[in-house]
Order: sequence, then structure tokens, then C-alpha cells
Amino acid sequence: MTHNKEARLNRLLTAGRCLDIAVDHGVCNEPGFLDGLEDMPAVIDQLAAARPDAIQLNYGQAGLLQQRPGRDKPALVMRLDMGNPYNATTHRVMWAVLQNTQDPVLPAVQMDAACVVVNLFMLPDEPDLFRQCVSNIARVRADCDRYGMPLMIEPLVMAPHSARGGYMVDGDAEKIVTLVRLAREMGADIIKADPTTETRDFHRVVQAARCPVLVRGGGREDLQRVFGRSWELLDQGAVGLVYGRNVYQHANPSAVVRALMAMIHQGASAREAWQMYEAEPGRG
Repeated sequence: MTHNKEARLNRLLTAGRCLDIAVDHGVCNEPGFLDGLEDMPAVIDQLAAARPDAIQLNYGQAGLLQQRPGRDKPALVMRLDMGNPYNATTHRVMWAVLQNTQDPVLPAVQMDAACVVVNLFMLPDEPDLFRQCVSNIARVRADCDRYGMPLMIEPLVMAPHSARGGYMVDGDAEKIVTLVRLAREMGADIIKADPTTETRDFHRVVQAARCPVLVRGGGREDLQRVFGRSWELLDQGAVGLVYGRNVYQHANPSAVVRALMAMIHQGASAREAWQMYEAEPGRG
């Protein structure tokens, strides 16, 4: 990481740690991802009040966060790309493109983002998709260096589409470590990594990254299980989490945020996080 990125990175990471709430799912073109995101102004109001370290958005929704008055608000992480691997149906052609092909990082600079994020897809038998992602990252990385913008790369190792009715996280530590290492070699300042199936293996991902590692979530799960796995991954060296559906698709997203923040920043256990969540009014 170059020194001119440190000011923005310091806005993203609080004492080196971070909870980033991803609500950038509108570019995935998958209806189920939008459950809970129908009223985006209300979603951002609720999340901002819960005070995570960051909120992850696309350019078209970033103003809902950045136009809020005052300085005390979550940092903006802006997604720069979009693709079609998230759908339950298969596609004849898989693709991943930058949202702004002319000057991809400039909108994030104009919106005063603290970081940008780009995917690195590894899908079985889809080498062209992988090549597109590498090309996207190479273009974005050069602009990030020019603008002093931290680059978060999201390496995604997917199992075959037929295995679980859609491309889902593979979870194989060997594959995840290899792709994370590639992301670091390409210049990632932060890695948003898949969780390993065996959480005790996640320290290998942290070692390969040699930069701050945040763990991505995935589909909505039982919250007690989410808290338990999150604690184990943090214990293996992750400095934070990037969760979306496991926050905004639960009955009380604010309560989930506060519980996760306690785990990341105060060392709360999974049990303590669950007790905090249960004690919140209106959790449903």
C-alpha cells in the first residue's frame, strides 16, 4: 500500500478493524437478494444510526450515505464492478464488467469513498470470466494508485453451479488461499475473503494476504450460527467482516450491527453477541 492511501484507509478501519455492511446487491440482478432492500433510504437511515464502520454501496445509491449531514457517519466503500454469477439460473455467457469503463475510480473519489471493491471470480470451467476480472483489477489498481484510493479485492472461489443450485462458496482452504495470494500479488490493499469450511484453516488465508482481511458473509443463516462462525474467523486473524444479507434480511438489522461491532471492536464472544441481540427491543 502506498502512503497516499493511508488517510482513506484510516477512515475505513477503526484501530485496524472494520465492520462493513454490504447493501450493493442491486447490481446482482437476483430478486431474492433485494428482500429487505426495497426502501433504500430507510435502509441507509437504519444502518447509519447503528454506526458500523462502513457501508458498501454502488455509485447510484452512494448519495444516500454521503449526502447525510454531519461528519459522524460510516465510511463509504464503493463497488466498481458487476457480473452475473449470482443467479440461480445458468447463463450461456458469464461476464464481469466495470460500471464506469472510462474512469472507474473517479466516481468514488468524487463521492469521497474510503475504499473501492472489485470481484475476482474463480468459477469452474469459466476462464474467460476470470480473465475479465484480472483485466478489471489491473485497470482499477492503476487508477487507485493515481488517486490514492485503497483497493479491496474480493476473491470468490465458487463450487459448480450444479452442486447446490447456483454458484455458492466452495470453502476449500487450498483454493481460497491460492486466489487470495493472487489478489495480493495484484496489489490489493484489503482482501474480502471467502470463509473456509473449516474455520481453523482461516489463518492460512490471513498469512497469504499480507494485508488486512475481512470475511465475506453470503446468504442469510441462523444468527447464532453466524455469530459463532464469525468469532472463530476473527480468532484466526481476520480484522473484520463484510456482511449483507446476514444483517439486512434479519428482523432487526441495527441489533445485528451492534452485536457484530461488539465482537470486532470489544472482543465479545459469540454468546455475548447473541445475548446483546436478544436484549435489543424490537428484534422480532
